[in-house]
Amino acid sequence: MEYNTERTHLQLPEYGRIIQQLVERCKELATKEERTEMAVAIVDFMGQRNPQLRDEENFKHKLWDHLYILASHDLDVDSPYPFPTMEELQEKPKRMDYPKLQGDFKFYGKSILQLIEMAIKLEAGDEKDALIQVIANNMKKSYNVYNKEHVQDEVIFRHLKDLSENRLDLTVLDSLEKSKIYYATNRNNKNTGRNQQNQNNQNNQNKRRNFQNNKNRN
Repeated sequence: MEYNTERTHLQLPEYGRIIQQLVERCKELATKEERTEMAVAIVDFMGQRNPQLRDEENFKHKLWDHLYILASHDLDVDSPYPFPTMEELQEKPKRMDYPKLQGDFKFYGKSILQLIEMAIKLEAGDEKDALIQVIANNMKKSYNVYNKEHVQDEVIFRHLKDLSENRLDLTVLDSLEKSKIYYATNRNNKNTGRNQQNQNNQNNQNKRRNFQNNKNRN
């Protein structure tokens, strides 16, 4: 019995041992033309065995890169793409920046940051003041939904100032007026609840009327 530990190391295990053996056989061919012809066939086979790669951008280029890796960077063929160097493959990806909203501010969401950037770019005037009011009101609603408690306006003002890096400052105000959006939302919710209650009352009345009618017939 032959154990995997005694076999050739798989450079890319997701392609399996059959493709690895084909690559090794390709390297043993005598002429470059033969190796190139077989390499093209192997790349096509790799694409058939891994159809999900077709959804990726430049999947053919990636297949040829994978072929070169399977060959341990030792394959003399005419490739339609330049093979990657060892340095390129060993290069570490760039460090990803963490989202700006962290800690006490994560529940506000990215849309608030986008609105803040829009407000900062606007020139001073009624439009900018109105947008800042909308931002502050939405921040207050988000805070109340996430924390399940009432928040003082000065807390929202301080958060807005911090998120805008001191470029939007409402800390001079005493309180925050509710925006029309806030009122419209609440009014719609109240109307919905009132309509549902009226419907329930009507249904109960119909049930009592039907019950009384059936009792009279009996």
